[in-house]
Amino acid sequence: MDRRLLEILVCPVCKGPLRYRREAGELACRACRLAYPIRDDIPVMLEEEGRTLNDEDLKDLG
Repeated sequence: MDRRLLEILVCPVCKGPLRYRREAGELACRACRLAYPIRDDIPVMLEEEGRTLNDEDLKDLG
């Protein structure tokens, strides 16, 4: 993922910051508890494509 792109992307639901989860291949929003997939180096920033984060995922976000 391009660092400059990561700096400007925000959660499409709450407009909050996103954390890049390299191993999972997704961008995660702690506030909404949603993670958006990255496919072919392109973030899929659609609410319906997001998956709900579980408690373990949230611990990883810090």
